[in-house]
Amino acid sequence: MTKRFWEKEYKNPAHLEISGEPSGDMLSFVRWAERNAEWNPFPKNGMILDIGCGNGRNIIALAREAKMKGYGFDISEEAIRQAKKMAGNLPVKFEVRNATKELPLEDASVDIVLDMMSSHFLKKEERANLLKEILRVMKPYGWLFFKSFLLEGDQHALRMLKENPAGEEGAYIHPKIGVYEYVWTEKALREFFFPYFKIHKLIKSYKHVTEKGKPWKRRTVSLYLEKLP
Repeated sequence: MTKRFWEKEYKNPAHLEISGEPSGDMLSFVRWAERNAEWNPFPKNGMILDIGCGNGRNIIALAREAKMKGYGFDISEEAIRQAKKMAGNLPVKFEVRNATKELPLEDASVDIVLDMMSSHFLKKEERANLLKEILRVMKPYGWLFFKSFLLEGDQHALRMLKENPAGEEGAYIHPKIGVYEYVWTEKALREFFFPYFKIHKLIKSYKHVTEKGKPWKRRTVSLYLEKLP
């Protein structure tokens, strides 16, 4: 169901806004890392991995600006077709694949990993296996920019967990689009990435409510993570 949903969405967006511009959250991470990392986090000819890259808008922008190489993958054939077209002659490779398989990258070969609103579609064991692969391919002191759903302060997520449980703690089946989604708590995030990463920043989106105090938008969390040696 997940693959079918994304194929339709990239061909004819109905539920989400599909943009060709890089994410503002990623650009904020890039600016922060450039100012605060002990050494250049975006080395020329370094390697970027983009998990669930969609149409490639984030990895393409970063590879172009920093003169880096990249590897991005997504389960949607249409998304990858768009990504290849958008990348042009940049040294970025795109493939159709899912995140449950071993990554076709060498050990300690990646400088930057992007996981932006992607791995929450994976079940618990799959998320754990993906983390092992991320740790395998990342260089010591490499950086992971991670963005996902946050449970605290999200009344929509609380309702879906109650009304549409997926059989795993913290997960539900989305009632409109029919896909599995996991929603993080801050505690779960800290436990998941400990002791492999140092969390430099954890940024929660605002509690999106209407003037009458009713929730209207999902809440997210972004993490700036540095891999420990």
